[in-house]
Amino acid sequence: MRIAVASFSHETCTFCPKPTTVEDFEKGGVLYGQDVIEDSRGIPSYINGFIKVAEEENAELIGILSASKAWGGSSGSWLTRECFDRYSNGIAEGLKKAGKLDGVLLALHGAMAVKEYPKPEAEIVRRARKAVGKIPIMVTLDLHANEDNELTDIADGVFILKTYPHVDSEEIGVIAARCMVKTIKGELKPTMAIRKPGIITPSVFQGTSFYPVKNIYDRCREWESNEKDVICVSVAMGFAYADVPDAGASVIAVTNNNKALAERVAQDVSDLMWKLRKPLANKKVPKVKEGVTKVLEAVKQGKRPVVIADHSDRTGDGTYILKELLVQGAKNFAVATIADPDAINEIKEKAKVGDMVTVNVGGYASEWSGEPVKLTGKVEFLGNGDYTFTGPMNRGRKNTLGIVAVMNLGNNNHVVITPTLHQVLDDAIFKAYGIDFNSLDIIVLKSRVHFRAFYETIAGKIIEIDAPGLGPADLTQFKYKNLPKDIYPIGEKWRKRSS
Repeated sequence: MRIAVASFSHETCTFCPKPTTVEDFEKGGVLYGQDVIEDSRGIPSYINGFIKVAEEENAELIGILSASKAWGGSSGSWLTRECFDRYSNGIAEGLKKAGKLDGVLLALHGAMAVKEYPKPEAEIVRRARKAVGKIPIMVTLDLHANEDNELTDIADGVFILKTYPHVDSEEIGVIAARCMVKTIKGELKPTMAIRKPGIITPSVFQGTSFYPVKNIYDRCREWESNEKDVICVSVAMGFAYADVPDAGASVIAVTNNNKALAERVAQDVSDLMWKLRKPLANKKVPKVKEGVTKVLEAVKQGKRPVVIADHSDRTGDGTYILKELLVQGAKNFAVATIADPDAINEIKEKAKVGDMVTVNVGGYASEWSGEPVKLTGKVEFLGNGDYTFTGPMNRGRKNTLGIVAVMNLGNNNHVVITPTLHQVLDDAIFKAYGIDFNSLDIIVLKSRVHFRAFYETIAGKIIEIDAPGLGPADLTQFKYKNLPKDIYPIGEKWRKRSS
């Protein structure tokens, strides 16, 4: 068996100010040929799952293209048409040149947004299909995908993560690849059904370890365990920060040649989601002043470290929580990170490690970023900030950041300044930059849920704070243009605000 592997992935926050371009993907690193395979070997990922199955089945994986590491990640807005065409056409052209293929495995995301292509992942698969004909195409997606029947109509199988934090990417890759192998052998015929429950939720509400989201994925696993013809039951919770027509949750059931069963399963899980719509979409998250006060109270009670999820900051330069920590006299904290390439350059010009420096940090990317904060402190790190993840997510994968600066503000307070938005997933960043992790009472992370994979086991307390930003808990902040008009819970509220 010769099975092609390609990836084109981006989680697009369409409310961010800066478009995502070819240059962003090239700076992040685009892979071609067998580098697509080798880059993920041994790293928890869809593609490592593909590799494991290929080795079991003595199948050959043919690397085509991987564009999945755009600089700045989800701080990038709409992909330019040039960008989308380059990599989607690159996959199609690579497939044409790959020789005889038995199948195609596509590791996509599901929340990509391109103004010229309302359903970009479906368009990627359409172009791949045109290149390879009727051979099976299986697709893996992120839990935050926004998808509808245009994707399931063109792909043979769609398989979506079931965990947030995303610790099952390899497992989903294995399921997709095994389905592929059995399909090629003629041992099964994947048959899908899809439902859109009509619900949209903020990312910070979507953690899969907690009610009610846990109940939904438990139902998926029940169907998989109790019905032999059910191959996989997936729920994409959706990505609320992409203003696209297929936004919101999706349920996809894959069965072995049993359309009626697929329809029944997808409807059942969709019905469950609708019953749980109120707890799914409504959760009280403290604002900045209240949240920081709660943090300091927790520290006094000895619940250290307290981890703050600065979940709404999609541009990476938000300063609200840092400013409030300073106002309320917090000590022993680290803010990891604030994105500000100009501040890094200014520090490089003014100082070296060990010097005192005064610089304005953050608050520049959008009206939601807050005011720049004037910081005076000692430069304790200045240089290449690349490091390797060690926690449950991305363990072993090198993170490329470029030049990073760290300031010590006194009172054991540290601010890590990166050139772009960066989501900290474990404690490796602190070790890399010489910050004594165990001395910290408060850790501020630009993360929604992923940080929990590592920090839930070591945190004295975790507090989410709904600071202003482009990934808020209150979705009525936005004036959507493309969203389904009746989507719960913001349909009526959104129409009133937009009129």
